[in-house]
Amino acid sequence: MSEKLDQFIERLEVFFPKPLTPEDWQNAKAFRWQRRQSLLGNLGFLKPIWHLSDISFDDLQAIERQKELILNNTQHFVAGKPANNVLLTGARGTGKSSLIKACLNQFYHSGLRLVEVDKEHLSDLQDLTEILATRPEKFIVFCDDLSFEDGEAGYKALKSALDGSLSAQVENVLIYATSNRRHLLPEYMKDNESYQHSSDGEIHPGEVVEEKISLSERFGLWVSFYPPKQDEYLEIVAHWLAHFGQDKSVIENAKPEALVWALERGSRSGRVAWQFARHFAGAH
Repeated sequence: MSEKLDQFIERLEVFFPKPLTPEDWQNAKAFRWQRRQSLLGNLGFLKPIWHLSDISFDDLQAIERQKELILNNTQHFVAGKPANNVLLTGARGTGKSSLIKACLNQFYHSGLRLVEVDKEHLSDLQDLTEILATRPEKFIVFCDDLSFEDGEAGYKALKSALDGSLSAQVENVLIYATSNRRHLLPEYMKDNESYQHSSDGEIHPGEVVEEKISLSERFGLWVSFYPPKQDEYLEIVAHWLAHFGQDKSVIENAKPEALVWALERGSRSGRVAWQFARHFAGAH
């Protein structure tokens, strides 16, 4: 009977995620919050991420002000001082996500860890923070490329986690989110109609718009990113070409080709510069 019970438990364990071991907590720099379908429904759990980018602050060019803001805020957080949740918004490929990864590499040995959460799993934020609150490390909950459509469940969960739900606020957890949208929700011209006073209009005009910007306002620190100018773009290209072992004369001769590359891509950004450098270094 005992043997059959052990076999049944072994089979049942397949449906449940394995808890993190002390070695996982100690050795993993980052984790990803995932869900698994089980007999009891969807179960959320943390999975270690073992292969991470080694990008540093020195690799991020032409965003000095943004680096300083994020560096100072994260430094305060790791040191146990007051710090803000952060929303990084702006042009694509300008270093928003890379800056957060650089923070992890900078402060890992000071006890910082990263937890990546997909937008679809933001409704689990309260469960996640309750798990992290018991740990001695400092955690940045990272939401990349965040945006919502009207009525999505994660929108209210994130609002509650940022400011409103007492159970979701813990001292060793901050939320860093990146987005191409400043206010995270689509905005329409018809939203402005609520500002018009009419006999059948809303009693409090403008509340539709106020609701849409209320989420972004709950982030204590806003950091904006903009496409680099041409000379800044070429500086980024030069940095990455040097990173891939190209000498100064080769880097100088690569500039015209780098400009054509950006023109063909229709944008100048740190990501485009890095992609060009990989292409050029591989070809030469």
